[in-house]
Amino acid sequence: MPDQPEGTSGQRIDHRYPFYFRTLICFAAAGTLVNAVSWSAPWRLDKLITLGMAVTLLVYTVVAFLISRRQTGASAAQTRRVLSFFDATLIGVAIALANFNLLPSLLFVTMVQFNALTEGGGRRWFEHNTGLLLGVGGGYLIHQPTLIVNSDLTISAASLIGVFTYFCAYAFYTHKQIATLKKAHRDLSQEQYTGRMRTYKLSKYLPQRLWRAVTNGRENELATERKLLTVFFSDIKDFSQLTEELEAETFTQLLNSYLSEMARIAGQYGGTIDKFIGDAVMVVFGDDDSKGPKSDALRCVAMALAMRKRVREMKQEWYNKGIARPLQVRMGINTGYCTVGIFGTANYQSYTVMGTHVNLAARLEGAAQPGEILISHETWALIKHSVMCRDKGHVTVKGFSTPVKVYQVTDLRKNLGGQQGYLEDHAPGFSMHLDLDKVRNYDKDRVLQALEKAAKTLKGKVIM
Repeated sequence: MPDQPEGTSGQRIDHRYPFYFRTLICFAAAGTLVNAVSWSAPWRLDKLITLGMAVTLLVYTVVAFLISRRQTGASAAQTRRVLSFFDATLIGVAIALANFNLLPSLLFVTMVQFNALTEGGGRRWFEHNTGLLLGVGGGYLIHQPTLIVNSDLTISAASLIGVFTYFCAYAFYTHKQIATLKKAHRDLSQEQYTGRMRTYKLSKYLPQRLWRAVTNGRENELATERKLLTVFFSDIKDFSQLTEELEAETFTQLLNSYLSEMARIAGQYGGTIDKFIGDAVMVVFGDDDSKGPKSDALRCVAMALAMRKRVREMKQEWYNKGIARPLQVRMGINTGYCTVGIFGTANYQSYTVMGTHVNLAARLEGAAQPGEILISHETWALIKHSVMCRDKGHVTVKGFSTPVKVYQVTDLRKNLGGQQGYLEDHAPGFSMHLDLDKVRNYDKDRVLQALEKAAKTLKGKVIM
């Protein structure tokens, strides 16, 4: 009989179904044996054996049900497998005792093949057919049938009704199982979609390397190690004073828009955001998908320049929204060997970067003037051929016993001279930023007219 699993996709399946099928087949076999008995003939041992086998089949259904209901887990599956073997054996005995009546024999053999293939493929097919042959052999030994092929429809009626009912019941059961599996599939698909959305949202709060390791089950790869990294820090000057002047809603919108733009630019240049600390941003290059110390340092400086440029553009946007105080950002960059790994307690852990060079990057950011990008000598040595820098001498920073040599980043060398693509200047009553990369051909004449008009007006104005 069918060896059904106890659960499918987390839903428990009614394990009474195998009992129903076993009962149908055993009743069909018992009816076939009863019809095969010649009631007008004298009572002999063969007749008693045949009737006794019919009674045995009926009793067997009850015994098999009592045995199977007491089993759970792996033992239940093994028990159903053994009972299925006995089912095939008893059917084989019934075929022999029915004198190999043609139609019942074909129907019962077909049923055995059907059960074997639906339960477990080739292995179960071999087991069930072995049981069937053993049953036929045993029935032949105790009954010794005449081996005359009989096609009496009277004898076949019980088996026809039983096997027909069996296949109808199995079709209904299969339909119900398919419906259950479809529902389970829909539920699983929804759970997978929910899981993917949660994973995506979680990725916003974790470093990319940590997120990939956790989602792929490779947390053991996040061992604490020393790496040559370029570390970037930035913050907004007079941020605390700004929080007191702005309304909570305006301040929240301003800070979120600022951090969103900084995060976008960091991702564009391949940086890993280590953390946000209020208005401060910490970005690391070289931990995840490093392209070499020189490339990491150059990408970090290029990112800082892009951030500074974007902040200057956002000043005008904020001014138009009523924020008169100009936001000024300071930045510091340092390159050196840092300790990377998971730090914390058993209940709370954080994947971060620590070390003297991380502290130096933070100190350089604090020592920078508004709008200034300060880098250490180690970073300058890696990017000096691609970035124009100005020597700022030595500065004394907290936590370091000797002064530190620093440089001020001017711009990428390719953006200077005749190929300069961005112009920006400010004075009381005057503000200008010109991004040639964003000016379209059809706006060029209008921009030139505006500049000429402004220059002409300024020249003709008498300023007291």
